[in-house]
Amino acid sequence: MKVTVSVLGRFHAFNLAHQLQKRNSLDALNTSYMYPVVRRFGVDRKFVHSLGYLDVLARCLKKSPWQVVNDANTNLWFAKQFDRAASDCLNQVGDVFVGWSGSNLETLKKAKSMGAVTIVERGSSHMAHQHQVLTSEYERWGLSFAATHSEIYERELEVYALADYVSIPSLYVKRSFVEQGVPASKLIHVPYGTSLESFYQQPKEDSTFRVIHCGALSLRKGVQYLLQAFYELNLPDAELWLVGSITPEIQPFIEKYHSDRIIYKGHQPQSRLSWLYSQCSVFCLASIEEGLAMVQPQAMACGLPVIHTTNTGGEDIVRDGLDGFCIPIRDVDALKEKILYLYQYPNVRQEMSNNALSQASEALSWDTYGDKIVETYSTALAA
Repeated sequence: MKVTVSVLGRFHAFNLAHQLQKRNSLDALNTSYMYPVVRRFGVDRKFVHSLGYLDVLARCLKKSPWQVVNDANTNLWFAKQFDRAASDCLNQVGDVFVGWSGSNLETLKKAKSMGAVTIVERGSSHMAHQHQVLTSEYERWGLSFAATHSEIYERELEVYALADYVSIPSLYVKRSFVEQGVPASKLIHVPYGTSLESFYQQPKEDSTFRVIHCGALSLRKGVQYLLQAFYELNLPDAELWLVGSITPEIQPFIEKYHSDRIIYKGHQPQSRLSWLYSQCSVFCLASIEEGLAMVQPQAMACGLPVIHTTNTGGEDIVRDGLDGFCIPIRDVDALKEKILYLYQYPNVRQEMSNNALSQASEALSWDTYGDKIVETYSTALAA
């Protein structure tokens, strides 16, 4: 079996390509990144077709105002440019074609016409469900959700319908697709892994109880609820570390819940995250919507119990009551209860830490993901 992978951006595509390469199943990787970035993931240059000019343009755009970087028209332009270029270079295709949703419509059509089994990767919930949940959240705070460009939305729905399979990372995402009428038989469900070489427990340098969030500080990530919960708990000798870029929409909450114990770490490089996780006691992700946030297995590999919502994909990897806790979205009282419990009972926290480490090492590596995904692709190809 040979697999062609096509991705605008990175996501977990380079980890997937590396796992396919290790099993002699990678045919090609079409990417918008320059090869030096891909090389860090162990993918051999002979497999990589780089549309690097898009990466250069994207990096230049990051220096623009926040509104320009996140403009729907800009995102549509990049998606269509990549799709057109990836389709043009698809002179041959493996037995299986895997393309990321939103930016591989024409490429998927071409791969399908060439006889490949076609799989679309969707890392978040079904587009319609995602829009519904996030629109509701923004309206809750008197804001308008900056919806995906209507053409990207339609491209997403079309690619779901055209593909032979949709690959998803969690039960939460699976439920969202089934609710939108996509048959469960069309869904490939394999949770993501993490790098146990990059994420591992390091010595904690003090005894301060810390809760850590890692990811953008946005309404989608539920940071507004985490800020409120930690502020109202007002725990002695405790800190909340927020790692990630601050979006304008979250600024009012930062001002409302100002505290010397709430520390903003800003964006951090991947190489720094393992140490940051290890200086903390609990990882908390209060997200309103996402497929399977990969910061969760990263935190577990560093020995942190994980408090997560039903809409993070955490239920697939965090054993409730063993490695952490699952709570409803928007539930500040539940957040406070679980944080306080782990604060008051350090012995339980240590046991959960050990459980999380064990779960990460035994079930959450990229190699484990690779075994599962290749087996699933083979089954799809045989069918």
